[in-house]
Amino acid sequence: MAHHHNHTHGHSHDTGNIKVAFFINLLFTIIEIIGGVLTNSVAILSDAVHDLGDSLSLGLAWYFQNYSKKKRSPSFSYGYGRFSLLGAIINSIVLVVGSIFIFIEAIPRLIEPQQPETQGMMLLAVLGVVFNGAAVLRLKKGTSVNERVVSLHLLEDVLGWIAVLIGSIIMHFFDIPIIDPILSLGIALFILINVYKNLKETIQIVMQGVPENTNVKDIEHALLSYPEIVAVHDIHIWSMDGEYTIMTAHIVVQDKDTLTALDPLKKKIREDLKEFHVEHITLEFENVGDHCGVVDV
Repeated sequence: MAHHHNHTHGHSHDTGNIKVAFFINLLFTIIEIIGGVLTNSVAILSDAVHDLGDSLSLGLAWYFQNYSKKKRSPSFSYGYGRFSLLGAIINSIVLVVGSIFIFIEAIPRLIEPQQPETQGMMLLAVLGVVFNGAAVLRLKKGTSVNERVVSLHLLEDVLGWIAVLIGSIIMHFFDIPIIDPILSLGIALFILINVYKNLKETIQIVMQGVPENTNVKDIEHALLSYPEIVAVHDIHIWSMDGEYTIMTAHIVVQDKDTLTALDPLKKKIREDLKEFHVEHITLEFENVGDHCGVVDV
């Protein structure tokens, strides 16, 4: 057996930026829930639900980034990276429930529009741009994948608040209260589309599907290009958490007297497979004619 023993996941453990962004977002979520009720605006409440989801995402990212420092244990031999998927699932459930609430509130207002308090809406929209913008700037200083992904998500929030600001200005000068429920339904729909994308990716990882950026056939062809290798079978590739890819394979080689003679080949395979974004590799070498007893699935 040959094992690639580099178990560093490549995640930055500097959680300071995520921590600051979490508190900024949580504080503003509380402000806009209160503001949404006071201004009688379902658009504001819709974005409050969205920002609550963002706060959960940030909080869970912060928690699990700290949690990922834990070393492998007898109970979790691959480490704790997959716990981050729990955060994605919990966050998705919260956002779906929140979006259903928004639909229940907004649809009757399409039939009987209610004029919101537009000056309050404008103030909250400006605050939304400022708070979310501050969180984006903070996260842009980071280098981890977590920070970059959350930064893009918060940038979308800034754009959403700009839309609310434009809508509130129009309603302030023109009697078109139906803009408010239309904005809220648009935000809720946007949330659900993103929840679907995130859940689809999460389920793919949980079900140990092959990562999207990995082609099993390409890896098989790459391995068969080595003159020492006669055949390859029982290849399994999956992702631990969407970033850390694991692979196992059975490699059939010409007769070798000792495994020591295979060391150069093992090192070359590990180096070459970096091109396929595979971080953890387990290889079992067999001689021609050996029967490993493993049935391909």
